[in-house]
Formats: sequence, structure tokens, C-alpha cells
Amino acid sequence: MSQYVSRLAGTLAAPPRLRLPGGHRKPRRIAMLSVHTSPLHQPGTGDAGGMNVYIVELAKRLAAINIEVEIFTRSTTGGLPASVELAPGVLVRHIDAGPYEGLAKEELPAQLCAFTHGVMQAWAGQRPGYYDLVHSHYWLSGHVGWLAAERWGVPLVHAMHTMAKVKNASLAEGDTPEPAARVIGETQIVRAADRLIANTAEEADELVRFYDSDPGKVAVVHPGVNLDRFRPADGRAAARARLGVPQDAFVPLFAGRIQPLKAPDILLRAVAVLLDSDPSLRSKIVVPVVGGPSGSGLAKPEGLQKLAARLGVADVVRFCPPVGQDQLADWFRAASVLVMPSYSESFGLVALEAEAVGTPVVAAAVGGLPVAVRDGVTGVLVQGHDPAGYAHALRRFIDDPGLVDRMGGAAARHAQSFGWGTAASATADVYTAAMHEYRRVEHTHHG
Repeated sequence: MSQYVSRLAGTLAAPPRLRLPGGHRKPRRIAMLSVHTSPLHQPGTGDAGGMNVYIVELAKRLAAINIEVEIFTRSTTGGLPASVELAPGVLVRHIDAGPYEGLAKEELPAQLCAFTHGVMQAWAGQRPGYYDLVHSHYWLSGHVGWLAAERWGVPLVHAMHTMAKVKNASLAEGDTPEPAARVIGETQIVRAADRLIANTAEEADELVRFYDSDPGKVAVVHPGVNLDRFRPADGRAAARARLGVPQDAFVPLFAGRIQPLKAPDILLRAVAVLLDSDPSLRSKIVVPVVGGPSGSGLAKPEGLQKLAARLGVADVVRFCPPVGQDQLADWFRAASVLVMPSYSESFGLVALEAEAVGTPVVAAAVGGLPVAVRDGVTGVLVQGHDPAGYAHALRRFIDDPGLVDRMGGAAARHAQSFGWGTAASATADVYTAAMHEYRRVEHTHHG
């Protein structure tokens, strides 16, 4: 937990006493907004990724500390029930906005009006003061959250997850920059939000540097990892047997959405460099790529397969469609290392999930990855995106067979400090502070 949040928590953790008006109370019920990706979707498909996992896990842990959560998301198929209980105290509300199928994330801004209308309709059926606070995720939801919070007279807490200006500053070659409309939208939300939640201190700095945010509004809360699901379990050998991966192979794994931003091509190029320099590795290496095309990768879903063939590594690469979280945990266990060559990553939840099962990570030194991966301890951070740099990092594990287990053990211990319970209580502290300040300001205005 950052100094900021712990300082905040310190000032807020007053002893229980009579609940006076304007006292520090945590919210009873919050509206959480996730316009473009449903918490019920499987991560690794379409636009579903780490943010889905983040919202589901956070909501469940908030409910466990008696903060009810209602998640509003866009219906992506017809005939969905208006609301679904995701877990006790967590309700998912489906809002009709735009056509169900085939709407790209880029086309969603046009549907925000319809989405906002749906949110207002759901709220109109409740008694006044039904929601204590709005927590929006990603800029599309931020716009709806801004209107909802103003209409309901409650504070807005917003999490960016990724930022256009940051993405555009480190774009993958041939990737499309984020549109100006998004930059403007994000700037407006930063101004409007009562509190901004950043995944890491670096993201907090970026909010201030790129978006001129008031540093006093930004709280750092590290995302967590589901330590019940992502744990070493019965180990590498058993996972390999289940997945049909040779026991003695060196297995660098890519898991994530297949798009230029995530740079799976760099892993394939690095493997080509390794095989060129040492052809004997060909019989000992298996490279699983687990995930589906997404974003600008949808334009050429076969691009990566073609690249593997062109590089002459198609025989060692194994393409697997996205899998559920339990099988994903098995892939992490089966791997020698997880490779994350991303160009930009607000946190890199996948790195923590792999570490939690005891697998070291080779990752780009970008965004939140240096927080998730401790360089030289739980994995290796690579500067830049030169495939040779990744080949060199992988070679360290091939040359020193004990390194996988030594770093893997450290990785599992490191991940233990990132439980979702910690993240949820830090988030609840941010909510409490936002509510307290909101009431204080309102009181001054009307007093």
C-alpha cells in the first residue's frame, strides 16, 4: 500500500463511535461501471483482459467487507437477464446500448448516451440515496460515471487502467494511436473525479504529468491476485502431464490478448534468435501462445502464425485459444518462464498470476511490470524491445537449470503480498475519504 493510502488510512481509521452526520463511514452500496467489458466474460477474448479480473475480484472482496457492489455493463448478446448475481453482495446489471454483436471498442463512445440512460433508469426504480458512490473503470465508463455521480449527488472514484497519452508515447510499430477524443475524454474525467485510483506510483505520476491531475486526488492501490486459484498446487510436472507438455522441455509461455501492444511477436523472434545460435535447442523447447486476437490484432488474426512460419519456428510454437482461469493457472505452472514483452502495461496482472504459482517472469521494464516483477529476484526485466535482449534473458534460464526453481520460489513468496483482500480494504479507504471530503465540500457550499 502506498504511503498516500496508508497515510489516508491512518487519518481515517478512527475508533468506532456514534455515527454523527458527516462522520467517516464507508459506503454501504456502490455503483461500479464497466461499459466496454463484462465481468462475466472470459479474459483473453476480445477486449476482455486484466480489467475484467480486477473488477470481479475487487467486487467480491468489497462485498466480503460489507460494501454491496452493483456492476453496470453493456449487453453484448440478446436475451440476457436484466441482472445476474455474480456472488453474494455483487450484482451485474446488463444495460442495452447499441447492437449486441460486433461493436468494436472504438465505436462505443457513440453508445454512451444510451448506456447512461439505462443506468439512470435502473437508478430511478430505487429509493433516494441508494448508491453512496460511483466507481468507474476505464475512460468510457468514466464519462457515464461523471454524469451519474453529478445526478445522484455522490462522489466519483475513477480508475483509468490504461491512458491514451501513455500508450501513444510508447506505441508498438505499426499500431494505431489512440484517438484525440479519448485524450479529451480522459482529461475531462481527471478533472471531474473526486478520487483517482492508480495501480502503481508510476501511474500516479503519469496522471499528474500527462493529465495535470491534482496529486492530492490520486491514491495508489496495487491490484491483487487470486491466491486461492493461482498457487503452486501439485507443481510443474503434474501440470505438464495434464497439458501434454514434455517434462524436460524449456517452456517460455506467452499468455494474453494477441495484439501489437502485448508484443507476442517479440517472444517468437527471440526464440528464432536462440535456435539460430544453438540448433540443438529445437528438440528441447516448446513455446505455448495462449490467447485470442484482440484490438488492432483482429485485423490479421493469423499474423502471428504466419510470422512463426516465416521465422522458421512454427514447429516449436503451440497456439492455444483463450482458456478459463483454472486452466490458465495450469499453463502458468507448466511453463518454465512467462514472457511479457508488452509495450505498455498499467500493471501486468498476468505477471503476478504466474509468480503466484511459482513461475518466474521475463518482462519488459514498462508501466507497472517493475512493481509486479522484482528484477533478478522473481524474474528478469528487459530494457527495450530487441528480441536479442529477450533471447539473452531466456538463455540465462536454459544455461542454469536451477534458476527456474530459485526464482520461482521467490516469485511465489513475492506474490503473497498482493492478495485481493489488501486491495479491497485500501480501495474502501479511498471510498471513505472521497465521501468524507465530498460531504465536507458540499457542507461548505450550502452552509
